[in-house]
Amino acid sequence: MKEDKSQKDKIETLEKKIEELEDCWKRALADYKNLEKRVQEDKDSWKFFANERLIRRILPVVDNLERLKKHLDDKGLDLIIKDVVSGLKEFGVEEINSEHGEFDPMLMEALETVEGEKNKVIETVSKGYLLNNKLIRPAVVKVGNGQKEA
Repeated sequence: MKEDKSQKDKIETLEKKIEELEDCWKRALADYKNLEKRVQEDKDSWKFFANERLIRRILPVVDNLERLKKHLDDKGLDLIIKDVVSGLKEFGVEEINSEHGEFDPMLMEALETVEGEKNKVIETVSKGYLLNNKLIRPAVVKVGNGQKEA
């Protein structure tokens, strides 16, 4: 009888130990899965921000090409601009539509107020851009002050 009780105690102890080890294993597995997820999120974030730095360097070149287009009627230049803009779109870059719309301080920077309809964009000085719906450069605009043009 004493041996049976001793055997039962050992079995109970071993069963408790098995439960503890299973719990530890489940926690370790959950931690590992969370780590994998965090590593993937970090990689995605790194790619996103690496693209952002590169795109920020390309946008002034696009601006200069578009300024040149105003002074030079050249089909080749038009194709280059179209290709660059198309390539940027593939990476999630969107131009902010600021022309003659409502002024949006979240997406636009007011350079000055001029005569015209109040809070309406009168002129876009510099285009703004979003990268995957994140603002990377606000549109620089002139905003109407509510006074009529003479």
